[in-house]
Amino acid sequence: MRKVTYSMGMTLDGYIIGPDGRFDWSAPSEEVFRHSIEEIKSVGVHLMGRRLYETMLYCEDPANEFDDLEQEWADLWNPLPKLVFSRTLTSVEGSGARLATSGLAEEIARLRAEPGDGDIAIGGADLAAQAATLGLIDEYLVRVFPVIVGGGTPFFARDEQRVNLELVENRTFGNGVVFLHYRVQR
Repeated sequence: MRKVTYSMGMTLDGYIIGPDGRFDWSAPSEEVFRHSIEEIKSVGVHLMGRRLYETMLYCEDPANEFDDLEQEWADLWNPLPKLVFSRTLTSVEGSGARLATSGLAEEIARLRAEPGDGDIAIGGADLAAQAATLGLIDEYLVRVFPVIVGGGTPFFARDEQRVNLELVENRTFGNGVVFLHYRVQR
């Protein structure tokens, strides 16, 4: 059965976006970016909310000039099937994108039942919080950046629910970013 992963960068104090709406602190070094490229290779479908969907459309814009690493990322990202959850969008554009027609639990159950390789990746804190509350996340892939922002959008759902985790892998990069890969203990 395909596993559901939540991968995102966060500050040491647990935020993916600071109180000012910025996330410029998460610009990856070449080493961290290469790690993210390897990570996306294991994804079979990416679930996201409207904001992340709109943010990631830049990868498909041919007017953007990408360096070699960014182009490698875009070449992997663009053909990847994407499922967009939104209460406001009536359609989506771009390579492999479609609007979800059912709730999150139903869509994940359908994707788990389908044949196919690759993880079901969730992007975006709001959608991941919903999935976590429903007990649907199997693994957390966290890049902790050496910065404290004091508030903003949290990485983890604040639903007073305990989840025990098993450390699968950890790695410290030269720029001080720490990668943590945890599996949910069921």
